[in-house]
Amino acid sequence: MLKRLSIMLFIAILAWVSAYFFIHTDRETQGQQADSSSGQMDEDKDSIPENADEALNSQEAAVIEDIAAIDQMSLDEKIGQMIFSGVNGTQMTDETTGVIKQYHVGGIILFGNNVDNTAQTVSFLNGMKEANADNPYPLLLGVDEEGGSVTRMPDEIRSLPASLSIGRINDPELSYKVGTILGQQMKALGFNLTFAPVLDVNSNPNNPVIGNRSFGSNPDIVSQLGIHTMKGIEDEGVISVIKHFPGHGDTSEDSHLSLPLVDKSYDELASLELIPFKTAISENADVTMVAHILLPEIDSEYPASMSKAVITDILREDLNFNGVVITDDLTMGAITNNYSVEEAAVQTVKAGGDLLLVAHNPELIPTVVNRLKAAVENGEITEERINESVERIIELKSAYGLSNEPIEMIDVEPINDAVESVRERVP
Repeated sequence: MLKRLSIMLFIAILAWVSAYFFIHTDRETQGQQADSSSGQMDEDKDSIPENADEALNSQEAAVIEDIAAIDQMSLDEKIGQMIFSGVNGTQMTDETTGVIKQYHVGGIILFGNNVDNTAQTVSFLNGMKEANADNPYPLLLGVDEEGGSVTRMPDEIRSLPASLSIGRINDPELSYKVGTILGQQMKALGFNLTFAPVLDVNSNPNNPVIGNRSFGSNPDIVSQLGIHTMKGIEDEGVISVIKHFPGHGDTSEDSHLSLPLVDKSYDELASLELIPFKTAISENADVTMVAHILLPEIDSEYPASMSKAVITDILREDLNFNGVVITDDLTMGAITNNYSVEEAAVQTVKAGGDLLLVAHNPELIPTVVNRLKAAVENGEITEERINESVERIIELKSAYGLSNEPIEMIDVEPINDAVESVRERVP
């Protein structure tokens, strides 16, 4: 797709990357306290190096180089970048090493059963980075860390309150602080991505899966607090994943167990469920997770996570989302009760999805990779479609400056103190 870029194509990419970095390159510096003095700000301005433009151009060039390098990747390597895999155990094994080295996965997700304590978690993630050392594209290292009931932190790190508690306070500054704390917790252990915040509007009180994970039933509150949380995470240099598009708040079934049905028209979704996502996308959300819910008035055949009508027509075209699309876990009952994981993966890619979350049973990774490879070779999926996703994934990694370098343990007590200051605000 990117063989020997013509001058015009090079200029187009450079312009696009320039716009991208105007949005994203300030993230490392934006995590300062909101009450920083104007004098300090003036001092910071005075300290900007004269060669700042050169640094920016260098960063742009690095992204262009990464994109151009897609042409040199094998099909196996490209497909691997599209896999976000779970792993077994709490330390490096031959299986985990193989998933990284042999199948070139783009990301790894950990759960509570992968986490014993802070030292073990840091060591585990450092081991993954070491296994990926020969890969020029660092791993996305993610975890479901929302606060409340959905937490994967070791005991040494205190958990934040549930989003519903934050929603009742309805203070955007507090939500931003929650986001920064989430980002700090991620960085302390070596993660670079959290699957948060939840942007579902919890309009169904009988919803068995969202509940207090949502900021509430008011779409404006969910939008405002969700975006401030997202910005707080991002300003710590951590990737935020908004979820569960196009909205999991009005379901009566748990998609971990079965496929929920939301019998709403596009106009009905646009008047409630889509509002927080549309707002977050307008605020430059980077990654969107698509839910395993069936919307028969939109697509009667496939759940949202596998639906071209949802991913391409609504998310990309109607809402103008140009970032990375990731599925919810393809090993959840909503999928496995109706499809094989590998067939679901193929359909998701056809629909326009980028990252395939296979959060459990890493032994499925070879089957998924081989099925996707066969789909390209037999013409079901074009290699250009694969390249589009890989380009978005690599751009994301480059924008956040991900690295294979190990991290050192840090003192987490200052982070815990910040958590306590939030908890004191929650009734």
